[in-house]
Amino acid sequence: MDVKPSELEMQVLSVLWESSPLTVRQIMERLPDGKQRAYTTVLTVMQGMTRKKLVTHEKQGTSYAYRPAVEQGPVVQPVMQALLRNVFGGDPRQVVQALLDSTSVSANDLDEIRKLIDSAAENLDGGEK
Repeated sequence: MDVKPSELEMQVLSVLWESSPLTVRQIMERLPDGKQRAYTTVLTVMQGMTRKKLVTHEKQGTSYAYRPAVEQGPVVQPVMQALLRNVFGGDPRQVVQALLDSTSVSANDLDEIRKLIDSAAENLDGGEK
């Protein structure tokens, strides 16, 4: 991917990957950092993301509804690789430990994480455990 989204653009993309199409107001309500932003601020960000080809939009009534124009994997992977390398010295165990230490993880979350780890282990072993 040629364009590196800003922190706010990443938040917008995360909202749109979860649910789209969404209007600017709907996006504003769902931004994960919870900061209050002016409508015009978010609209300006959306216009910039459209120019960068990160999102597309279509007319929906009197406003526009936005969709992601990029897939999550190619955007998130370089960010995660840089985080792993620059913050955790390339050690994925430290990433997982930091996540578990700094977030409230439910029993259901842990079950889902175990399934992801089991699936990754099966892929490494070629299906053998």
